[in-house]
Amino acid sequence: MDIVLLIKAAIMGVVEGLTEFLPISSTGHLILAGALLGFDDDKAKVFDIAIQTGAIFAVILVYWQKIRDTVLDLPTEKQAQRFALNVLIAFFPAVILGLLYGKAIKAHLFTPVVVASMFIIGGFIILWAERRQQKNPAVTRIHDVDAMTAMDALKVGLAQCTAMIPGMSRSGATIIGGMLLGLSRKAATDFSFYLAIPTLIGAGAYSLFKDRALLSWADAPVFGVGLVMSFLSAWLCIRWLLRFISTHSFVGFAYYRIVFGIVVLVTAWTGTVSWTA
Repeated sequence: MDIVLLIKAAIMGVVEGLTEFLPISSTGHLILAGALLGFDDDKAKVFDIAIQTGAIFAVILVYWQKIRDTVLDLPTEKQAQRFALNVLIAFFPAVILGLLYGKAIKAHLFTPVVVASMFIIGGFIILWAERRQQKNPAVTRIHDVDAMTAMDALKVGLAQCTAMIPGMSRSGATIIGGMLLGLSRKAATDFSFYLAIPTLIGAGAYSLFKDRALLSWADAPVFGVGLVMSFLSAWLCIRWLLRFISTHSFVGFAYYRIVFGIVVLVTAWTGTVSWTA
């Protein structure tokens, strides 16, 4: 058993869990962490996607009451049916675009410089969204996910598609996109979590199936460590984030993205750090 490899898997799992649901791009952080750790071959890219499932288990645990009630009420309750339909509507744009352009995006955009650039751009978008909502509170018209329409869900789903560019952030795209579309910070965050369930489980299952030839049973311990660490760190992060947004905005995350992106670009251009893709 390669202890060093297991340690790298544990670190990557923690990075995934801590960044998946914050508007700072888990994919971007995994690419950068993988570059620094030398954990960035083809098998590692499958690993990065597969361990997202651990983070999703954390979402299911935190939101278990709502998920269970929705499933039980689906046969008879219109509200449960509308909520489930909204999640599916928001899910499908990413499926379609992912199947059409996912391979090209992975081939050309999964580089540290692209990630860093998207960190910066996404940071300024967050600042704009927060300033817009602060200056004009009337733009917020939806305060609970159950009040969303099918069109609201579709728009959030289209916003999620921008996260196919690494560094943009799936959570950032759905949360900030939702806020720009009229959702409150809490409603946008909640819907982002619910939307993550089919999105990330689907991405993980598809990646494992498509690249199954790269894997063997010998990889099970590495993937297992990554999944467990991803689950634990994501569970802690989600619980913290839900408390945080009740009294804080996302402005701090915006400045983090901008500063971190600039640091990566400067160190890459000067050769201080070798951010290999």
